[in-house]
Amino acid sequence: MYRLLIADDVFEIRNGLSSYFPWKDIGFEIAGLAENGKQALQLLAAGPVDVLLCDIRMPVMTGIEVAKHLHAQSSPVKIVFLSGFKDFEYAKQAIVYGVKNYIVKPTQYDELSSVFQQIKLELDQERGAVRPHASGQTASVPGKETAADDHDKVISRVKAYVEEHYNKATLEEAAKLVHMNPFYLSKYFKQRTRENFSDYVNRIKMQRAASMLESLSYKIYEVSELTGYSNAKNFTRSFKKFYGISPKRYTRPE
Repeated sequence: MYRLLIADDVFEIRNGLSSYFPWKDIGFEIAGLAENGKQALQLLAAGPVDVLLCDIRMPVMTGIEVAKHLHAQSSPVKIVFLSGFKDFEYAKQAIVYGVKNYIVKPTQYDELSSVFQQIKLELDQERGAVRPHASGQTASVPGKETAADDHDKVISRVKAYVEEHYNKATLEEAAKLVHMNPFYLSKYFKQRTRENFSDYVNRIKMQRAASMLESLSYKIYEVSELTGYSNAKNFTRSFKKFYGISPKRYTRPE
């Protein structure tokens, strides 16, 4: 396993990148987390690190300053910058310091995989050997066919939350549950499930509503309230849009 240090001053991004991306599957392990450039350099000095995934704009010391410092030391550590669109031109200045990889925020699963696949190949070639996966086999990178993997721990926790609290589930509360930024979680959920978070919540609501209507134990206005609608007309509109039939006709087909 190659050792990766992640530096970003935003906790949600730092934690999300370290905890919810399958680094081991592509041959990396997390060596540490830093919240600014100075702390990153301290961690680099404290132990072996092969790659630094680093935000450009950080307090105390920026990513550019970290790259300049490592370049002056002729450090072999490879640097990957995280940059917003506004930072991209600024990031290109770091070419002089040997930085060749950039990932534009918000991070995309496929882009992250692609960049680190290439870095692993470079490291393998430089060191003259292919690092084995923990199972003894060469690591493979998850492809798009596994993007909807329901066993992913983040997706599983989010889905469990929605299924339990479907009548009041929100993206913000789901994000708090998994310690991620709501915007990042929204993108991550879509990438992994191929479904928008809001569409998933609506689907669970409609499925629960249909189940209650089929039981004939609830009136339509009661189902509306139980699924989080304060207005029965809005519930009827959503139900008809989802199933193509009104709740009344669903329980009493003509």
